[in-house]
Amino acid sequence: MSEPTLSVRGLTKTYGARPTLLRRDPHRLTAVDEVGFEIAPGQTLGLVGESGAGKSTVGRLVLRLIEPDAGTIDLLGTDLAALPRGDLRRMRARATMIFQDPYTSLNPRMLIKDAVAEPLIMHTDDSRRVRHAKALDMVRRVGLTAAHMERYPYEMSGGQLQRVAIARALITDPAFIVCDEPVAALDVSTQAQVINLLNDLQQERGISYLFISHDLRLVRLIADEVAVMRRGRLLEKGPAVRLFDAPEHAYTRELLAAIPGRTPRARRFTGGRSEPVGHER
Repeated sequence: MSEPTLSVRGLTKTYGARPTLLRRDPHRLTAVDEVGFEIAPGQTLGLVGESGAGKSTVGRLVLRLIEPDAGTIDLLGTDLAALPRGDLRRMRARATMIFQDPYTSLNPRMLIKDAVAEPLIMHTDDSRRVRHAKALDMVRRVGLTAAHMERYPYEMSGGQLQRVAIARALITDPAFIVCDEPVAALDVSTQAQVINLLNDLQQERGISYLFISHDLRLVRLIADEVAVMRRGRLLEKGPAVRLFDAPEHAYTRELLAAIPGRTPRARRFTGGRSEPVGHER
């Protein structure tokens, strides 16, 4: 059995709250409380829960975009929590993030071709010509054209920009990607296209995803396993098929009951057809 791409143990993050008139002494707020999970190579863990559950904080912690207070983060066989800053920067070529809002994650003054190629400047010694060729290939891979390379972000739709964000995340050939609400701002048809794209790229490249979302319908379409968070703690985790069909925790049952139009057999988007959840990929 292969080693997990990501293994997290005891991950904890607290923040200090400001003093108020009623409470003069600052107190601590626990955003993430001893969270642990694993993600196997080529698999997707869906991390779900209500707003404020700590999901996005976990996504940033596992990449050390924010620093944990405690816990271990074993990423690709490396203890990320103990990695010096210089080595951490190099590791980020292999572990990247797709943010929720492509409008704010992309530089509005930068052409798309430069935005997609920018990670190559930080992580490779490629010439400008090679960087451009790789960026063009990746832009085409995510369903855009060479003409899109010469545009600025404001000249593109939300769906097109999210494809740019995916291309930028993939340009360094990562093994692991945190997808933080990557389709929440898109319409339903565009969501389907992006989910299909992520599934296709995973099958092609063997990428592992941490897919963070409050929308359980989307999680059911992409996740192999699902973890449920509430108030910073992990309440339940298991295979997607089992968790959706027979949840063990009362809070998970509440989340599932709130899905609009829920049916016993949700189905995956697969281009022009659909497959039952749990179909082997």
